[in-house]
Amino acid sequence: MRDYDSSVAFLGTWGRFQLMVFFLLCSTILPNGTGSFSLVFITDTPQHRCQIPDANLSHEWQQAAVPLKVVDGELQPNGCRRYRLDLLRNFSANGLLPGRDVNLSSLEQEDCADGWVYSTDVYQSTVVSQFDLVCSQHWKQPLTATIFFLGVLVGSFFSGVLADRILPESPMWLLSQGRVTEAEAIVRKAAKMNRVVAPEKIFLNSMSHSEEWPVERYNVLDLLKNRSVAITTILLCWVWFALSVCYYGLSLNTSQLHSDPYISCFLSAVVEVPAYASCSLAIRYLPRRLAVVAVFITMGLALFSIQLVPPSILGLAVALEMLGKFGATAGTSLLFAFTAELYPTGLRNTASGICVMVSRTGSCIAPFVVQLNIFFKYLPYITLGALAMLSILATIFLPESFRSPLPESLEQMQKRKSVTCPSVFRRKISKSVVVESPL
Repeated sequence: MRDYDSSVAFLGTWGRFQLMVFFLLCSTILPNGTGSFSLVFITDTPQHRCQIPDANLSHEWQQAAVPLKVVDGELQPNGCRRYRLDLLRNFSANGLLPGRDVNLSSLEQEDCADGWVYSTDVYQSTVVSQFDLVCSQHWKQPLTATIFFLGVLVGSFFSGVLADRILPESPMWLLSQGRVTEAEAIVRKAAKMNRVVAPEKIFLNSMSHSEEWPVERYNVLDLLKNRSVAITTILLCWVWFALSVCYYGLSLNTSQLHSDPYISCFLSAVVEVPAYASCSLAIRYLPRRLAVVAVFITMGLALFSIQLVPPSILGLAVALEMLGKFGATAGTSLLFAFTAELYPTGLRNTASGICVMVSRTGSCIAPFVVQLNIFFKYLPYITLGALAMLSILATIFLPESFRSPLPESLEQMQKRKSVTCPSVFRRKISKSVVVESPL
């Protein structure tokens, strides 16, 4: 295929047509956030304690019926246990007082058999309070994952519909399918919007020399037929998976950062603005592998460091988590560009779709990672940090695409240089060899 970039160079790089496509693409993303991140609020767990029936209990025993536990250095009511009511009724009937006549620490406890009382300081109700899921983590985790999956599915559906209806088709893809006339029509329309004059024949003699634009037919199996292409696809799928788990894990954990979840979500959203801005600069000036590795290092170090912050310096812990979210956001944006640059036109959408599909598996796992804090407060951060560090190895062995023309065939894709273990080893040895004089 003749070089596409040189054929459409007359359009310029950032005219009115490119701006229109950019903002239309942005508009298709809006439903995703609404669908997937609404569960930060609807599945949040309000402050709660066991419901204590009023019958046959004095006011003092009503107040003392729920045991206290230490949470982050503070005493809070136990949300899932209470003292045995039959014992409390006997004490109340005999006129005994809690703490003075009865040692509360020695009393037997029981589950919340009469339901729970929920705080309405933040929410009037959530899915958790509606279905009493506070002490049933084995129900809450699958439900959260299911709601999240449905939100992503609905958002993706509406984004796809919007993109299909309002975005023009890719001229490069049309050419790869032999539809030269349609490709020329779109490019001429773009030239008119950019106020430039298109040449008489954009893609050679499109009607009489169609053999210059052979039709490329690829399918998902072409990602596995060649060893180098298959390795690149597998490595990209892992990096997409890890970044998705980190991004959605940190996003879904925002309600835990601050006493007001709305402030937490605001901070989580604001940090994405500089992340996208830095991503645009990285795409322009930095090699792709270097940029993605830098993102993973930043994210991993930030998440591992959270457990070292004293509880008294809450602001520093929040800042480190926001730094991790910054890295996850920038990395996700970089991967979209990186993946597109590695594959030829006829296979680009298929490869990107496979990678995004694998990443959605990671996003569905993210709610379960967040719930690991019931075993150890910092376990979610350790897990996400470990994923980020492991992904550095996968990124190093990907081909580099910085300032290289987009491949137009699998043969061109396979010519991209990538790091391999033997070549790295030999290069190190060759640098270490020194020829010495016999004297």
